[in-house]
Amino acid sequence: MNETLDARVDALLRAMTLDEKIRQLTGDMLFDADEGYDERRNPLCGSYRNPGHFMHQKKTASPAAVTARINKDMEISIAAQPHGIPPLENGEALHGAQWGMATNFPQPISLASSFDPLLVGRVGDAIGKECNAVGVRQVFSPVVNVVRDCRWGRTVETYGEDVKLTCDMGAAMCRGLQQNGVIATPKHFADNYAAGGRDSNYSDTSERTLREVFLPPFRACFTSGAQSVMAAYNSWDGVPCMANRRLLTDILRGEWGFSGFVVSDYWGVEGLHHTHQFAQSEPHAMAQAIEAGLDVVLPFDSFDKIKTAAEQGLLSEKAIDRAARRVLRVKLENGLFDDPYRDETAADALVRCDAHRLLALEAARAGIVLLKNDGLLPLQKEKVKRIGVFGQSADLIPIGTNYAGPYNAPWQGGDAPTPLQALRACLGTGAAVIFADSDKIETLAPQCDAVLYFTTIVEGEGSDRSDLRLPSITRHRAETAQGGLIVDRAQQSVREDQEAAIARLCKANRNTVVVLLNGAPIDMTAWIASPRAVLEAWYPGEQGAKALAEILFGETNPSAKLPITIPKHAGQLPLFYARKPSGRGYAYCDDDGKPLYPFGFGLSYTTFAFSNAALTLGDDGPAVSFDLTNTGERDGAEVAQLYVGSRYCSVVRPQKELKAYEKVFLRAGETKRVTLRPGRDAFCYYDAQMQYGLHDGCHTLLLGASSENLPVKFDVRVRDGRFTVDTANEETDASK
Repeated sequence: MNETLDARVDALLRAMTLDEKIRQLTGDMLFDADEGYDERRNPLCGSYRNPGHFMHQKKTASPAAVTARINKDMEISIAAQPHGIPPLENGEALHGAQWGMATNFPQPISLASSFDPLLVGRVGDAIGKECNAVGVRQVFSPVVNVVRDCRWGRTVETYGEDVKLTCDMGAAMCRGLQQNGVIATPKHFADNYAAGGRDSNYSDTSERTLREVFLPPFRACFTSGAQSVMAAYNSWDGVPCMANRRLLTDILRGEWGFSGFVVSDYWGVEGLHHTHQFAQSEPHAMAQAIEAGLDVVLPFDSFDKIKTAAEQGLLSEKAIDRAARRVLRVKLENGLFDDPYRDETAADALVRCDAHRLLALEAARAGIVLLKNDGLLPLQKEKVKRIGVFGQSADLIPIGTNYAGPYNAPWQGGDAPTPLQALRACLGTGAAVIFADSDKIETLAPQCDAVLYFTTIVEGEGSDRSDLRLPSITRHRAETAQGGLIVDRAQQSVREDQEAAIARLCKANRNTVVVLLNGAPIDMTAWIASPRAVLEAWYPGEQGAKALAEILFGETNPSAKLPITIPKHAGQLPLFYARKPSGRGYAYCDDDGKPLYPFGFGLSYTTFAFSNAALTLGDDGPAVSFDLTNTGERDGAEVAQLYVGSRYCSVVRPQKELKAYEKVFLRAGETKRVTLRPGRDAFCYYDAQMQYGLHDGCHTLLLGASSENLPVKFDVRVRDGRFTVDTANEETDASK
C-alpha cells in the first residue's frame, strides 16, 4: 500500500465531478490522423487508441512523427481536463509495438518454442521501450489463453497448450513491458474460446478446469507486475465475462488482490446487449459491466451510455468512483501525471535500433523447430550450386498478418528480407537460387541440388479453422466489423493446391525441404513421409528469413521445441499431452490417438544424452540432478524437461504436466551437471472440496527431451505435507 499515492488519488477524486469520473472510464479511437483529426478528437476521454496505429495509410510515419502526434494529443487533453488528467495512449504489442514500423519480433507461438523465458523477457523489454519511446503507455498484451484446441484462429497469438510454459512466457513478457512504464494487459480473461476452437463462444468449462488450466497464467502475469487485464467476449458459467462478478471481483480482486484496472475487449460491453442478449439496452450493459468489476469501456466514447445508466439509477456513483480510482491510481503510479511527454529525437534513435533488430534475429533463431531430418540438413554450401524455391510465401517477409502492422497498411522494414532474399544473401555468387511457380516443378526441380517449399496460410483473429490441412484453393481473408478490423485488413490469397505441389516436388527431387510458415498446427499426414526435412518456422518475424537461411545451411543449430501438440488430423482434436486418465481409452477404431509430433519435441543437428540422474528431497520439495552431454559433433542446445505425473490423489490428476525445464547450451562433447527444481507448488492441487494445497498423493517425476521421450523416472509420495521417496512405487490408495 502506497499511502502517498492513495492520498493523491483520493484528493483528486474528491475534487472531480461525476462527469469527470465517468470520462476516466471511457476511451476513443479514430481510424485516421489526417485532416480534421483535431476537430474530431474529443480531448476529455480517459484512454485513446494511439494515433500512431493509423498514421501510415498514405505514407509511413517516422517514430518522431508518431511521438509528436501523441505529445500534441497529450497536451490538448491535459489542457482540456479541469484537473489536468493525462489520458492513456494504448495499442497492441503481441510481438512488437504495433503503433507503426517498430521492430517486428516472432509471433508469440514462435517465442514459446524457444522455451527461454529470459529471452522472451528481453523481447518484452525491447517492445516496452519502443512503446514508451513514442508515448504508448498501455498495451493489450500478452495473450495468455491456454490452447487446448488448435482450431482456434488465435492460437498464433498464444504461448501454446501448456500451463507452466504459458505462465512463464506471459510473466516474462509482462515484466519486460512493465519495467519500461508500459502497462501490460494480459488477455482474454478468462476462457476465450469454446468447443471446436470457436472464438469467443460460450464456455462450458468447469470451475475445476478453469482454475487448473486457464486462470494460472493470468495470476502469474499479475504477480509479475501487470496492472491491467482485458475481459473476454465469451460467457462463462452462464454470465458474459465482461459482466461476470465471480471473475472480475470475487476471484480477480477478492482472492488475488489485483489492484489494477479491467478493460473491455472492443465493443464487448455493447455485446452484452447485442450479441449475448444479456442486457436489455446499452446503458443496462454499461451498468452491469461496471457494477461487476469492469473499469474501462473500449473502443469508442461511451460517456453518454454510462451517464444515462447513472441517471436512471442502474449504475451507482460508488461503482463509478471505484472504477475511476483504479484507473487514476495506475496512471499516477506509472508517472503519467509527472512525465507525460516523450522526446521525438530519442524515439527515432531507439525504434528498430541495431540492438533490437539483432534481438529479433536471436528470437527467430530460437523459435524455429526442426521436425524432420533424414540427414539432408544442414545443406552444405560447397555442394549446393543450384537451389529451387517454390511457394508464394518465399517472397514475403515472414511476419504473418496477425497484429503485424499498422492499420490498413503493411509492415515495412527496409532491411527485413524475404526468405528468397535471405537465401541469395547467404549463398552469394556461389549458387543459383531460382524462384518459380509450381507449374515449373517438373522442369526445374530435377535440375536442382535441393528444393525448398514455403507454405502459405492466413491465421489469426477471425480465422478459426475446421480443416487443419494447408489451403488448396484461392481464399481471401474477409474484412470484419469486429475487433479484427484494427488488426489488419490484408488480403492474402492461396494460388495453388499446396499439398499436391509438395507431392509433385518430392517426386521430382528427393532433396526436398518443406518450410512451414504458419501460426498453428498443420495436418501433414498426406505428405509428411515424402520430404526429407521439415522445418516449423511459424511466423518468425522481420529477421526470420535470415534465421531460416542460417539454419538451412548449418550456421545456426536449431534448438526450439514444440509448445503445442501437432495432431495427425482434425478428427483427433482436442488433443493435448496433459490429459487426465480415461475410463476406457483415447483412440478411435481407425486412429491410435497418438499425435504426429508431441509437445516438447524438436530435433537438432547434434545429439544429447541424459545420465547419472539423482533425486534429492529438500525444503522446497524434490529436485532432479543429471548429467547432460552433447554426444554429437556440433555445438547445440537441448531443452531438458521435467514432468510430474500424479496418481492416487483425492481427485483425478493429469497423467503428466511440465513442471520445470531448462535450455542448456553445450559444446560438442561437453557435459554439464543440471538440476531441475519444480518446487512444492508442482505437487499441489485442488482437492474434491476445491481447496488448493499440498494434499496427499503419489507422484512420478519424468525427465527427458519431450513429453513422449522421458527415459528417467523417480517416484515420490506426499503424506501430511511431507515428501518421501517412494522406492517401492506402491500402487495403493494414498490414504494408507
